[in-house]
Amino acid sequence: MLVSTLAVAIAEIGDKTQLLALVLAARYRKPWPIVAGILVATVLNHALAGWLGALVSGWVNPDYLRWGVVLSFLAVAAWALVPDKLDEDDAKAPRFGPFVATLIAFFLVEMGDKTQVATVVLAAQYEPLWQVVAGTSLGMMLANAPVVVLGARFAAKLPLKAARYAAAALFAGLGLWVAFAGLPG
Repeated sequence: MLVSTLAVAIAEIGDKTQLLALVLAARYRKPWPIVAGILVATVLNHALAGWLGALVSGWVNPDYLRWGVVLSFLAVAAWALVPDKLDEDDAKAPRFGPFVATLIAFFLVEMGDKTQVATVVLAAQYEPLWQVVAGTSLGMMLANAPVVVLGARFAAKLPLKAARYAAAALFAGLGLWVAFAGLPG
């Protein structure tokens, strides 16, 4: 759970979904329904991603799975180095209230995002599944709730470049750990 929380919290800093949280906070100015929407969307999205990761881990030969996990962690590490930006179309908030708008927007924007991919990879590597999902969801909340509650002032002070490097180092370290932990010593 700790690995999942830390990995996603660091990877989420400066991510597109964090920028979406900032846009929603500026648009609606009602932080608690937005935070609740992020939580529900994240738990649903990461539960599906975690279930997929756990399912795949049961079908694939453990050696192939281990090297697939290593390559996935290294790919997410490289992906973490790429800064996210909010597209013009993404900045347009849906017509619904803050909770429903956030729930729908976060669930959709998180599809295929690096934190969702990380959840799949973590669930393929670690058990129990509920701890992975709880950890990745907690990581998302640790990164996004302060942005929503404190708004643009807080987000502007985040060292995004340093956070990207830290996330990349964390995922690369996890990949190397998985690669060498299973080798005879």
